[in-house]
This record gives sequence, C-alpha cells and structure tokens, in this order.
Amino acid sequence: MKPPMSAVVALGLLACSCRSKPPADRVRVSGQVEATDVQLAPQVGGRLLELHVIEGDRVKAGDLVARLDVADTNIALARAQADREQADAQLRLLLAGARPEDIRQAEAQLAVAQSNVGVAEAELASAQADVIRFEALLASNSGSRKQRDDAVTRRDVARQRLQGAQDQVRVARENLARLRAGARPEEVQAARARVAAADAQIAAYEKAIRDATVVAPVGGVVTEKLADVGELVQPRAPIVVITDLDHAWANVYVDEPLVPRLRLGQPATVFTDAGGGGIAGTLSYISQKAEFTPRNVQTADERAKLVYRVKVSVDNRNGVLKAGMPVEAEIPLQH
Repeated sequence: MKPPMSAVVALGLLACSCRSKPPADRVRVSGQVEATDVQLAPQVGGRLLELHVIEGDRVKAGDLVARLDVADTNIALARAQADREQADAQLRLLLAGARPEDIRQAEAQLAVAQSNVGVAEAELASAQADVIRFEALLASNSGSRKQRDDAVTRRDVARQRLQGAQDQVRVARENLARLRAGARPEEVQAARARVAAADAQIAAYEKAIRDATVVAPVGGVVTEKLADVGELVQPRAPIVVITDLDHAWANVYVDEPLVPRLRLGQPATVFTDAGGGGIAGTLSYISQKAEFTPRNVQTADERAKLVYRVKVSVDNRNGVLKAGMPVEAEIPLQH
C-alpha cells in the first residue's frame, strides 16, 4: 500500500531541511600523532668508540651522543702542520731577502772581477804596443817575422783574457743585483699559496676531528639505535634516531564542507583513548589539497569522504603523546 502524497511531500521537506541544517559549532575528527624524527649521523667515518645513549633516553640539544676514533686524523693533522711550518719558513726566507754577508761577498767578487779587467786591459795594451813595434821593425828590415808573430799571439791571448774578465764582471754584477733585489713577486706569491694550501688542509683535518664528536641537534627521545660501539661507521650514516616528542602534532582529517570554517592559529583539543580532559593545541596547518580519508578510518562510508588534512600542534613536554598514537581532535568551527 502506497503512502499518501502528503506524507511523501512531508518526508521530502524533512530530508531537505536535514541536508540544509548547518553543522554544529565544533567538530570531532580522528587522526594520529606524528613528530619530527632526526637521523643523527656523523659527517666523517670511523670506528665508533663511544655511544652514550640507548633507546628511550631523553636528550637535550647539545648533549654528547657519540664519539668516533680520530687517531688517523690526528696523524694527518700533525703532518699537515709540519708542511705548513716548512712552507711558512720558505715564505719568510723569500721575504727576508739575501743575507748581508752574501751581499758583501758578491760585492767583493765584483771588485775582484773589475780588478782583473784592469789587469787584462793593461796586458792587452802592452801586447798591442809590442805588435806595433815589431811590425815597424819588420818593415824596416830590422826585426824578424817570428818576433812579430809572437807579439800578435800575445795580443790575441790578452784580448781573450780581457773578454773573459769582462764576462766575469757582468756575471758578478748581475749576481749582486739579484741579491739586492730579493725574490721575484711570482716566487713570493707561490710561497704564499703553499702556506694557504697548508692552512686549508689543517682546517679540514681540524673540522674532521670536531665532526667525530656527535652531539644532539635537537632535544627529544632516542627512538632507534642503528649502530653499536666498535662498528665502523660510514660518513653521514645514521647512528641513532631522535624524535622530538616535545613538539608533536596530530594529523587529523576534516570533511571538505567544514574546512572553510577553520582558521590557522585557532584553538583545538586533542584526546587520547585513555580519556581525560584532553590536551590543548592550535591549528598550525590546513592542507591546500583535498584527499580521500586514510585507510585506517574504520567504516567504508567514512573512507569514501573527501577530506583535508589538518595539523594540530600541541605542547607535549609531559610526554603523553607518542608517535603513531591514534587520537581525536575537537575543533571549534568559526562562523
């Protein structure tokens, strides 16, 4: 038996009124707790000598977590420091220039060479005069050709001796000028570059030694230990995981029609399955992109809804919330 037409109309109006009824002034949604995980890894590799934490330990930022063996690095640092001292000594030697005694010795050598030039010039002049005299005697048939030839030979020898003495003067003068001028700019620049390279090498080894001491970058709880004392750790390989539970948040999912009534910074309350008064929090993030309800929601109807992820940040310094814990959040709706 069909219901009367008036009943059908009444039911339709009731359904329309139910659909158009505004939401309540707050919404309760489900999600789970998440926190920042920091994988703590040394910048350098080496054997793990000390590990000061175990899983469950609470650490503060700056606490010592681990220490690696740096014996090889210390040896390399000592060698680099010795190379630096040698390079610095060479630079200072170039900047100091020649020693005064070296310059005085070069001046004396120049004086001797100049004196030799004077003697050679005198010998050449004497030999040249003999040649002229013997040629005149030979021309007047008063001398012999042998005497003239011997004089020519002495003159040629004296000329060669003078040339050698002049070459010695030139070499001695150039040597003295070089000593007085000191090192060339290019030599000084190269020596400075060797010192700078040694400084850079030392800085690299010193940094490697500092990096072998691993400290906690953030405060939190050690949730995973990935290496043990005695193991050989590779550079940038994690040894522990620190979870910052003090600044945990709840990722909850709000139905799309309610998202326009949410505001960043507004208060919210997070509830655990243990009950109680809840934990105060604030909305710190509202996703700009819709998604389907996560699979861990219980009913198929709820999983089919289009939702937005909302982040509710809380002060969890008392450690009530744990990563992965299912929670609910009650969020007031704005008008």
